[in-house]
Amino acid sequence: MTRFLRNLAFFCVVLWAIMYGLHLQFGAAVIHRLAYFILGFFALLTAFTYWLTARLVKADADNFMAAYFGSMVARLLISVGLILVYFYRGGAKEGPGTWAFLGSFFLLYFLFAGFEVWSILTNLRPFSKPA
Repeated sequence: MTRFLRNLAFFCVVLWAIMYGLHLQFGAAVIHRLAYFILGFFALLTAFTYWLTARLVKADADNFMAAYFGSMVARLLISVGLILVYFYRGGAKEGPGTWAFLGSFFLLYFLFAGFEVWSILTNLRPFSKPA
């Protein structure tokens, strides 16, 4: 778990630096003002889903696939909930800012999902059954 958290922190710092550079270069046209909050949201969500998967696998080691896909569904539903809250609170009235928000959101969603898959695949040996 500590290795995962260290890798997650490094991944977040790299993403923050890239976002900051893009914000300095292009401004709000590319990086939405809420993009840094979205980054924090996905960092916490990724840590939570990894913790949830690890806890469920610890309870029943043969249930890895159900635990992993369950955490992915939880990630998807919580993310859709965040988008709905954004639109409910008037985010669709921002014009081009809406597209910047959606672009930032989905780019970060897929980057963090890829990071989680990479983390799971590099640690797959502990979940494998002995031969």
